[in-house]
Amino acid sequence: MQALAESVQSENLKLTALLAKQEQTQREISALGAVNLAALEELGAARERKEFLEAQNQDLTHAIQTLEDAIAKIDAQTRELLGNTFDTVNRYFGELFPKLFGGGQASLVMTGQEILDAGVQVQAQPPGKKNQTIHLLSGGEKALTAIALVFAIFQLNPAPFCLLDEVDAPLDDSNTERYAKLVQSMSKATQFLFISHNKIAMEMAEQLIGVTMQEQGVSRVVAVDMQAAVAMAT
Repeated sequence: MQALAESVQSENLKLTALLAKQEQTQREISALGAVNLAALEELGAARERKEFLEAQNQDLTHAIQTLEDAIAKIDAQTRELLGNTFDTVNRYFGELFPKLFGGGQASLVMTGQEILDAGVQVQAQPPGKKNQTIHLLSGGEKALTAIALVFAIFQLNPAPFCLLDEVDAPLDDSNTERYAKLVQSMSKATQFLFISHNKIAMEMAEQLIGVTMQEQGVSRVVAVDMQAAVAMAT
């Protein structure tokens, strides 16, 4: 009413205009509807809900940050461990490859900038060859390269024993001899159990265990102590 009185004094409104404004004001009041007596309680409940959701949001934000920090830490440690492992395997691979081939060189190359996503490519050059890819190697050369790589990985954490299943099958005599010498040098710290039909590979064994079939359908296991056999022969 005070605002209306001030408006009348300042604007010199006419009676018809005042009545029209009064009707408009009444319509606006009616449009507001009935007074909600529970509005204060609803406001309090909404505030409590808002505070609860804000607390939950803070907890989730803190949990996300903690998880991201943990992922970053794990990634950093994984990069370091993987990098050290890669360098160690690459060094052993470069040392074992010339022993098996009687020369040449080999290395592992990481194909990518990010070590966690990068692949590993094998580069091997036997003596007298300048191949650009391992696919150009012969079957025996691929087998020797694979043996060098497996033994290089084995050097990381040598086990008490190692089982080899006819890995010398695609090798010729000269390669088999170098393979046998490498196994003999490694047998000082690891016991090797190998399956082979190659006479050269069998010569490096300290004990032979074979399976014969003297009768059809009847198998028999025969064991030979090589040192005892040599002693008897001499």
